[in-house]
Amino acid sequence: QVHLVESGGGSVQAGGSLRLSCEVSGYFYSGNNYCVAWFRQVIGREREVVSAIYTGGTGATGYADSVKGRFIISQDNTKTTFYLSMNALKPEDTAMYYCAADFASHGSWYCSGALRRGQLRGSSFDSWGQGTQVTVSS
Repeated sequence: QVHLVESGGGSVQAGGSLRLSCEVSGYFYSGNNYCVAWFRQVIGREREVVSAIYTGGTGATGYADSVKGRFIISQDNTKTTFYLSMNALKPEDTAMYYCAADFASHGSWYCSGALRRGQLRGSSFDSWGQGTQVTVSS
């Protein structure tokens, strides 16, 4: 069984920054490449994919238009901890943020590439964390 644990959420004023972390542990082989994505959701609204990274190759990344240029996704050398650095935060960034992993991903085309094409879906991910709340006040 695989576990994903998010941390780093909190309350900030507009224009501020936060860095979220996602630690992946459990029964999986980190030597295999996989897709990790950050999603966010506000109660009563659809879940939105924010960013994705494929652990193999060059670590190709993708971003939703709403966060492009403000958020950066990254991974550590062990490919088991992932970060979402969020800058220039806006009140509309307020949401519960989740990280998710797809260990069956076949490459960046199906991960960050899919996000850039608007085709990355939460249903592709089989492992999810519990979420961390981000609140941005104006």
